[in-house]
Amino acid sequence: MPDRTAPLPGGIGVSRLRVYDTAGPDGVVGGTPHVHLCCTEGYVVTGGEGAVQTLGSDGYRETPLRPGAVVWFEPGTVHRLVNGGGLTIVVLMQNSGLPEAGDAVLTFPPEVLADPGAYAAAAALPDGGAPGADVSAAYRRRNLAVTGFQALRAGGPAALAAFHSAAVALRQPLLARWRERWAAGAGRAAAGTGEQLDALGRGDTAHLGDAGLYAVDEPVEHGRLGMCGLLDTYPTAA
Repeated sequence: MPDRTAPLPGGIGVSRLRVYDTAGPDGVVGGTPHVHLCCTEGYVVTGGEGAVQTLGSDGYRETPLRPGAVVWFEPGTVHRLVNGGGLTIVVLMQNSGLPEAGDAVLTFPPEVLADPGAYAAAAALPDGGAPGADVSAAYRRRNLAVTGFQALRAGGPAALAAFHSAAVALRQPLLARWRERWAAGAGRAAAGTGEQLDALGRGDTAHLGDAGLYAVDEPVEHGRLGMCGLLDTYPTAA
């Protein structure tokens, strides 16, 4: 096998998720509502049951999740996982690396979103959420985000638009770094396909002869604290 690495198809990210099994302040068991600003997220349900609650331009929806279901949603969709019992999911994330770099914004109340320092403090996890970290911190930030999520549901389209604007303002300083990550990841993958199409048009088969096989035997982490539950994470390149 060649001694090199390759990104996952399309520059995506993959993780396994066990959704939190404690209740938020509204009595609903599950994860932390949040939004992604430029990444589409997908779920492949592998066990248990539950739902994903979403807020978007079409209003509030609740989509059931059962084994075998595949659900995905685009940037700007506020989402919250609900655990109806043993819910486990394989999560597919567009633009691998961007969600970890701050693309996700939690639905904290407006006064927290408007203050970068307050937001950072409210979102922080001990040791960055590494496996073994105190899960109570994840529940604390989940509960604050649920409070904001309830207000968004009650506030209608105007509240959602205001939240989107606040989220973009909060993350504006990160955009240049996000562009670099995108260019090196998903952007590079898409450009590579274009180069391969050009080569095929010329009858050039060199890239076919250079093809490699890559494998990861198991996650590199087990039980990292995520927004919606405990994550088993894989490297972004094999």
